[in-house]
Amino acid sequence: MNTVKLTAFNIRRFIPRDQIDKALSLSVLFSVAMITARIIHTGHYTFLSLIWNLFLGFLPYLITRAITREPRMIDTRAKFIIAFLLWLFWMPNAFYIITDLFHLGSTPNMPRWFDLALILSCAWNGMLMGVLSVRQMEKIWHQRVPQLREWWFLAPVMFLNAWGIYIGRFLRYNTWDILSNPFELFGEIVAMLVHPFQNKLAWSMVLCYAVMMSLMYVTLKQLSKAIR
Repeated sequence: MNTVKLTAFNIRRFIPRDQIDKALSLSVLFSVAMITARIIHTGHYTFLSLIWNLFLGFLPYLITRAITREPRMIDTRAKFIIAFLLWLFWMPNAFYIITDLFHLGSTPNMPRWFDLALILSCAWNGMLMGVLSVRQMEKIWHQRVPQLREWWFLAPVMFLNAWGIYIGRFLRYNTWDILSNPFELFGEIVAMLVHPFQNKLAWSMVLCYAVMMSLMYVTLKQLSKAIR
């Protein structure tokens, strides 16, 4: 991988962020307000965990946002690899919020339309943070490897995101288990790799979500260009 000098100018000129950050902040505040209103109305803390999920989904966006503001964070190959792996480590949390739609209708103490709007708003914010963060990282990679094609970057990233979502939603592991319970988690991963046909439904879900998230990303990316 060729080392390219990165400056605040040559990264930021691709990623104007101030207005996007403001809009995203308002959208997240709307989700938090809905969760708060639900807690006040019902007296139950149902969906309070969505705030935590939003925070976890914000972390990969925070990482790429920090890199665009301070390119010195990745001015060497070693720093870049560490930052990228750290980003990849947290990245599935953003898109994971989409699967919180599974909870719709699980609690009867609120109108379903309210819970639908609440969960959709959180899922939308998670997806936006994910798409924006992936876009930022794609631009950062392109600065370092100009010959990199979009799908060479996007396909493996979205596949790993989808795999992370499966591990979190269905195997019930979280990001911290990589540190607190690595051997059991590694065993589950190895079992999926060694016995793919026994886990065909799992791999079907991973492939389905990888394609869906890739299409979301490409669609929003092209939409952004069309609007400009």
